[in-house]
Amino acid sequence: MARPLRITYPGAFYHVTSRGNEQRDVFKSKRDREKFLSYLESANVRYGAVVHAYCLMSNHYHFLLETPQGNLSQIMRHINGAYTTYFNIKRKRAGHLFQGRYKAILVEADAYAEELSRYIHLNPVRAAMSARPEEYPWSSYRHYISTTAPSAWLNTGFILGYFDNNGDNYRLFVEELIDKAYESPLKDTVASTVLGSSAFIEEITTTHLNGRRDEEGIPALRQMKSKPSPDEIMQSTKNIIDSDDKLARQLGMYLCHQHSGLKLKEIGEIFGMRESALCEASRRMRDKITLDTALQKQVKAIKDSLKYE
Repeated sequence: MARPLRITYPGAFYHVTSRGNEQRDVFKSKRDREKFLSYLESANVRYGAVVHAYCLMSNHYHFLLETPQGNLSQIMRHINGAYTTYFNIKRKRAGHLFQGRYKAILVEADAYAEELSRYIHLNPVRAAMSARPEEYPWSSYRHYISTTAPSAWLNTGFILGYFDNNGDNYRLFVEELIDKAYESPLKDTVASTVLGSSAFIEEITTTHLNGRRDEEGIPALRQMKSKPSPDEIMQSTKNIIDSDDKLARQLGMYLCHQHSGLKLKEIGEIFGMRESALCEASRRMRDKITLDTALQKQVKAIKDSLKYE
């Protein structure tokens, strides 16, 4: 299995999650959860970690983490390592507690912090562990909607700043999605590594990935470095499909959806389409390609011209 691509720098934000080995519970008691939160606190004191939101489920956890010192690995070794040691000693067991390495997605905070905090705080509701997020005691949600100041290691001010520092406004924002089906904001993650606008991804690629050779075998690194722009995709498509403007537009839109790394909203703005209509048109084109061998060859020719795998 390929190692996950880690992009670290001072001031980075991450959505971090880790699951129990073989999907087993990692929190079995109130004391377990309290102990884990104590390691979040000590990570703040020792390594400068800033936790903006968290939720401890039964067999996994989520939190939104900021690393002012750019030391994600050091922070996570402390949190997962210390908790594993505690858990193993308490239950007289040995071996791994968590399944593989933790997953950390680099996040463009200004674009996604609000949505990710809502996603994190609604976890217990989606899992039917509570009817409302404030009923679940093991998340940071109560600190957001309460007048009680949170612990020093939990920073609610950054996200509440988007809501005029008003917990009631934040409550309304979260409650909008209770009992509603909605897509995870993590669906827009590129290469399982970065969540952000196309400008953010380009900046990260240029600043932090160009010239990296130590991890060139990682598929995510190749994918991050090889995203074609919509203009490049459309030009290559028109070059191959030069006799059918309608098909070229439809196929170009599909390829932008699949390979540009842009968010649906951004692609929709380029083609003058709503996100739902774009998804449906992309699905129809995918089905058409599956059944049409000539079209499959044209798609391959377009990708070859873009030097995209």
